[in-house]
Amino acid sequence: MKIPSLVLRQLYTNGSLASTPDGVAFSLKNRLVDAKLTALHRVSIDGTTVEAEDIALALGTGSQLRASDLAGGTPVDFPLKSVVTVLVSGVTVGEGVHEIQVEFAIDGMGDLGFTVKDSIQAEQPDLTRIPRDRDDDYSDAAIRARQQFAETYSGETFEHIKHYSVDPHSLGGNVESFTGVAQIPIGLAGPLKINGEHAQGEFIIPLATTEGTLVASYNRGMKVLNLSGGVTCTVAGDKMQRAPVFVFETAREARDFKDWLAQHMDEIRARAESTTSVGKLIYIDTYLSNHFAFCRFNFSTGDAAGQNMVGRATFAACSWILETNQTIRRFYLESNFATDKKASMVNIMKTRGKRVTAECHIKGDVLRQVMRVEPAGLAYHWGIAGAIGSMLSGANNNGLHSPNGITAMFIATGQDVANVSESSAAMLYCEHTPEDNLYMSITIPSLIIATHGGGTGLATQNECLRMLGCAGRGKAKKLAEIIAGVVLAGEISLGSAISSNDWVSSHEKYGRNR
Repeated sequence: MKIPSLVLRQLYTNGSLASTPDGVAFSLKNRLVDAKLTALHRVSIDGTTVEAEDIALALGTGSQLRASDLAGGTPVDFPLKSVVTVLVSGVTVGEGVHEIQVEFAIDGMGDLGFTVKDSIQAEQPDLTRIPRDRDDDYSDAAIRARQQFAETYSGETFEHIKHYSVDPHSLGGNVESFTGVAQIPIGLAGPLKINGEHAQGEFIIPLATTEGTLVASYNRGMKVLNLSGGVTCTVAGDKMQRAPVFVFETAREARDFKDWLAQHMDEIRARAESTTSVGKLIYIDTYLSNHFAFCRFNFSTGDAAGQNMVGRATFAACSWILETNQTIRRFYLESNFATDKKASMVNIMKTRGKRVTAECHIKGDVLRQVMRVEPAGLAYHWGIAGAIGSMLSGANNNGLHSPNGITAMFIATGQDVANVSESSAAMLYCEHTPEDNLYMSITIPSLIIATHGGGTGLATQNECLRMLGCAGRGKAKKLAEIIAGVVLAGEISLGSAISSNDWVSSHEKYGRNR
């Protein structure tokens, strides 16, 4: 099996090159897949070749092994995330950049090799470092050391950061250098009646926020929706992307590569899906520019948000593509065309995460009694603000404040809050009906959420998900419908407040923390 050199180079740990009394040392970390090392044939430093007899391997177990002992012997386990230090004798290097070539063999893959450049820097003065425990960085001692460091460094005493109920050892994979918690108030709104395909019934809504009036405003909008029969929510799309770019010598080669991808879709899909039990490669969108092919790999990801999942899957697929197609000159796993953590028109059009719509026929009498607005007046106001104002501003959202509700629910339920960037996009529509009611709907085209994995398993966040009946597998679309309904409630409430001139007075009453 051939693995491209540019993929194999990920084994090398940049910055690990160092002089030793006998030569040089550098580190290899398995960032690819569980493997067994069957040979380390030779290493070249700046053109000087050192054979296996003068190379040793320092294994993660603390033992050392001569590279020459590997030949014909038992393979050495090289599991994912493990580190091997390569000790090369008889070569001296000074400060500056050096070229390193490594030739080795992996069980089932045969002989492999790669070339990298690394440097030895001049000795640096001691830098201030945050305390860290390499053996257990989530231990009480490590946490206390960081807390004391923060107090000493800042000259302040911290009382609240230190107090938490969560087990620090449950935070691995969620935060590094854990020192304490930020306590964000949670308010309850609702219940909100959802008429969805996945969420059906009345739900109390946890909103984590420090913005006064927000919970009260959403609660008021939910009252209007409930008095009008509830909010109908529909998930219309579900996909997550990784967008590699392939570089060719000519635009013609890039064009031909697009056709080649279509012809080999079955093989590419098989490689991608071999890395995950959940993710499925739906299709690949290819966009050509100059001598580049920008490819959006579109996956379904179950109840995970899926960015890491699709990254691994796309990497596996691209490894096969690079091995098989000889016209590719360069490759990058992400081209910024998936637009991670950024709002974009491509995701508004093509969907990233869940594409969900919330809609309701709001009774005119309810608007007049609860909101003190006329349905015709609210529709007219939307025509000015939503159609003209948002166009003049260049906003990615012609509604009023959907990120308010989305962010408050993201924090409460353990979502990646930076995904509010994509999730902030929305299309709001209002229509005054012949019955003197108001039809109102909002579509969120890029709602990136999860009910499994990531921060959803943290103690407080999982409790909020359980409050919604959305914890665990099989609940992501249910959560999407609930969030969409909450967003529509917020649009009704703020739109009515502005139209009735209650906006400023409400903030003066509830939103000022003097």
